[in-house]
Amino acid sequence: MRFNITDAVKHLIIINVVMFIGTVALGDGKLFYSLFSMFFPTNDLFQPWQVVTHMFMHGSPTHLLFNMFALWMFGTPVEQRLGTKKFLFVYFSAGFGALLFQLGYYYIDYLSAMQSIADLNLSKGLLHKIMNIDATSGDYIKSEILYQKMVPLLNDANFTTDISGDNFKALFDLNVLNRSTMVGASGCIMGLLAAFGMMNPNAELMMIFLPIPIKAKYFIPGIILLDVISAITGTSFFSPSNTAYMAHVGGAVIGFLIMWFWKKSEKDKYRWN
Repeated sequence: MRFNITDAVKHLIIINVVMFIGTVALGDGKLFYSLFSMFFPTNDLFQPWQVVTHMFMHGSPTHLLFNMFALWMFGTPVEQRLGTKKFLFVYFSAGFGALLFQLGYYYIDYLSAMQSIADLNLSKGLLHKIMNIDATSGDYIKSEILYQKMVPLLNDANFTTDISGDNFKALFDLNVLNRSTMVGASGCIMGLLAAFGMMNPNAELMMIFLPIPIKAKYFIPGIILLDVISAITGTSFFSPSNTAYMAHVGGAVIGFLIMWFWKKSEKDKYRWN
């Protein structure tokens, strides 16, 4: 069987691999993450270019391998059918859609936490400093570290109101949210998966952990439903627990909507079928 790969897919894979090599080779593994991951907009490390660059970042070799395999597997037939320009439009539109869905999901938690601390009347500057405290220990953000580093900031601001209980929990949640990052091409690839399913509804797909052939028209909605359940409940089925599930949903929804519009459009220049 000949290994086929289209031009845009090939170049996207090369860029992703180069970015990962730079991530692990430069700056003790932290430089690229601090520059190119997508940080929550309130984080001091947030930069506008991260809206795009986070799509080319990956957290581990396994993360990269699975995404690039999926990009080749589903991206190649989609690019062959749509052409390079439309393929790239779907790819990046799904990536932006994934970002908006995940940020919107985070923003709901942000508003809830902000409402919980409204009675503290923290100044914007003080709240910003608290949210940007580095309270990490290894791979975890610890409440005791946050409290220890928060106290001097409160004293410097002559803030005397007691912060405990639900108020402190809300500040801790804001700190965790503020330090959350998004990396990976998964949202883009979910858009391609949706596009592939629209073009090939009866194609039989299988998961590595569930080697049973399932038609794409059932398989893809099932994957999206599992991501929605995981986002709501926090229960992980096949992905790591730190997966941005709503980004997957957003990418798939945008990919589907684009393909649906092109399919229904009366203008021949948009049609793919």
